[in-house]
Amino acid sequence: MNDRFTWHRLLLWGALILFAAWFLTPLYVMLTTSLKDMDQVRAGSLLSLPTSPTLDAWRKAWSSACTGTDCGGLQPFFWNSILMAVPAVMISTLIGSLNGYVLSKWKFKGSELMFALMLFGVFMPMQVVLLPMSQVLGWFGIASSLTGLITVHVIAGIPSTTLFFRNYYIGLPDELIKAATLDGAGFWQIFRRIVLPLSVPIMVVTLIWQFTNIWNDFLYGVVFSGADSKPITVGLNNLANTSSTVKEYNVDMAAAMIAALPTLFVYVVAGKYFVRGLTAGAVKG
Repeated sequence: MNDRFTWHRLLLWGALILFAAWFLTPLYVMLTTSLKDMDQVRAGSLLSLPTSPTLDAWRKAWSSACTGTDCGGLQPFFWNSILMAVPAVMISTLIGSLNGYVLSKWKFKGSELMFALMLFGVFMPMQVVLLPMSQVLGWFGIASSLTGLITVHVIAGIPSTTLFFRNYYIGLPDELIKAATLDGAGFWQIFRRIVLPLSVPIMVVTLIWQFTNIWNDFLYGVVFSGADSKPITVGLNNLANTSSTVKEYNVDMAAAMIAALPTLFVYVVAGKYFVRGLTAGAVKG
C-alpha cells in the first residue's frame, strides 16, 4: 500500500514538474535572452545562460528603443497603462460591488432580468462594441484619450465584476442585512460597515482579474487611444514591428518582460488569495 502510494505521488509530482517546465520555458527564454548582448544571442542557443549578464537591453527597451518613428522606449507607454489601469480597475470594482449588493440583497421587480441582461456583457465579443463605442466617445469629446480608454474598460468590466460580487454576496446571510435594517442602518451604512468588510476575498479576486485584463488588453488600446495615450501593449507591438538593420532580439525580450512585470508581480504577491477568493465566490454562488 505504501509503495503504491509512493509511486502515485512520484507520478503526480513528475507530471506537475513537466507541465510547470513546459509553461515556464518561454519565460526562462525571455529572461535569459534579455540579459545577453547580441553576440551571445547569435553564438548561443535559446536555452543557454548568459555568460556575461547585462541590463543594456533593458535600459534600451525602457528609454531609447524605437516604437515606430519615436525612439523614446516603452517608458511613456508604461506610465499610460498605469494611469489607465489603476482608476479603471478601482471604478469598475466599486460599481460591480454595488451592483452585486443590490442584485443579491436588495432585489426589486425585474432585478433577475436585469442581471441576466448584464451577463450578456461577459460573453459579448469585444469587436461588437468598437464602432458604437467610438461614436459615443466622440459625442462626449473623450475619444483618443486616457479618459476615453478608462471609460471603455470600466464599462467592459462591469458585467464581470457584477457577476463576481453578486455570486459572493448571495452566500452572505440575509438575516445579517435584516438585523442591521432593524437597528436603523440604511442602504449605504450596511454596505460600508457590514458588506464591504466581508468582501475582502472576492475584492482581491476582482482587482486581480480586472488589472490583468486591462493591462494586457491590446484591442481597445489600439482602437481607442491617441498618439499620447497608447498603453504598453501597443508600445510593445510597435517596438517589435519596427524594422531596423539588425533585429535586436534581446531588446524585444526585455521589452516583453517590462510589459509583463506588473501582472507577474501581482500574481506572485497575491496569487494564493486569488485562488482562495475565487473558490469562495464559486462555492457560495
